[in-house]
Amino acid sequence: MNVIEITPAELMERKKAGTIELIDVRTPVEFQEMHVSFAKLVPLDSLSEKMMAEKFGGTEPLYVVCRSGSRGKKACELLLASGRTNVFNIQGGTLACAQAGLPITHGKKIMSLERQVRIAAGFLVALGSLLGFFIDPRWCFLSTFVGCGLMFAGITDTCGMGIMLSKMPWNRVSSNPSCNPSSR
Repeated sequence: MNVIEITPAELMERKKAGTIELIDVRTPVEFQEMHVSFAKLVPLDSLSEKMMAEKFGGTEPLYVVCRSGSRGKKACELLLASGRTNVFNIQGGTLACAQAGLPITHGKKIMSLERQVRIAAGFLVALGSLLGFFIDPRWCFLSTFVGCGLMFAGITDTCGMGIMLSKMPWNRVSSNPSCNPSSR
């Protein structure tokens, strides 16, 4: 099944025509920083078959947004594979929605997970190289391991380091922002 994509402008037209259900599949920290005002947080890693059947089993249109579109597409594919129909991915994600003038809620600014991954990967590569040069050549395998992990992340669009970093305390929010009616 192919994922149907619509533009942020089309999303806004549909919103003006009536109530719509828009889910944001980013992490809670990303959602807290900036999100479309009428979106509900449903992190991609929480989309289980049981949850999809319970919360999203209907036939009403369901709109999915992420940061730039790729996680939204993955979420749509999961929803379609579970038997859900009438699912739409928002082209360009939240960034495109902001550029298109949709209502956006801004919160606390944080360092992006992508940037944290680049810092951690760079640090580990440099550390492995230095330890390999000055202490024991076997430390170079650390750099090789990180390089292979980055290649895997690029090929599969799944980043193990990003998943681990998203679980760190500084990447947590104190309460679930989707439960806060004032954030919508």
